[in-house]
Amino acid sequence: MASLRTATWLAFLLPAALLGGALISQYGFGLHPCEMCMWQRWPHLAAIIFASLALLLRSRSWSMPLVVAAAMAILTSGLIGGFHAGVEYDWWEGFTSCSTTIPPGADILDSIMNAPLVRCDVAPWTLFGISLAGFNFFLSVGGAMLILLMVATGRKEIGHGR
Repeated sequence: MASLRTATWLAFLLPAALLGGALISQYGFGLHPCEMCMWQRWPHLAAIIFASLALLLRSRSWSMPLVVAAAMAILTSGLIGGFHAGVEYDWWEGFTSCSTTIPPGADILDSIMNAPLVRCDVAPWTLFGISLAGFNFFLSVGGAMLILLMVATGRKEIGHGR
């Protein structure tokens, strides 16, 4: 039971931290997301919702499938991040090359002319040669595997009556 509870909290906190970091890098440091960056955010949001429901319901019959769903959403974001990192490192070609964001209610022509062009094949920031998409890959895939391992351990504990 303790493993499942820890897995539930990890399934909530990991995507919340990664999504929060993405938003801080965007709004705090001006690292505008490309289209593939945005694709990575949606599964994290889904994981937060699944984990929140698991935390609120606290029923073993509901929380375990919700935590597994959260882990699968985190894994999905990580795999998208891995694909995106491969595009940034020129290992393969991506589906899209650039994007920009236009704020709601803004003059469209002025927004287009003044908007930053964000390319999916260029990492706007790296640390030790690893891009944000690469970090999302490592943290999300590793975190999802850890959550699934904890769920499996919690399942064995329930099965053995501990």
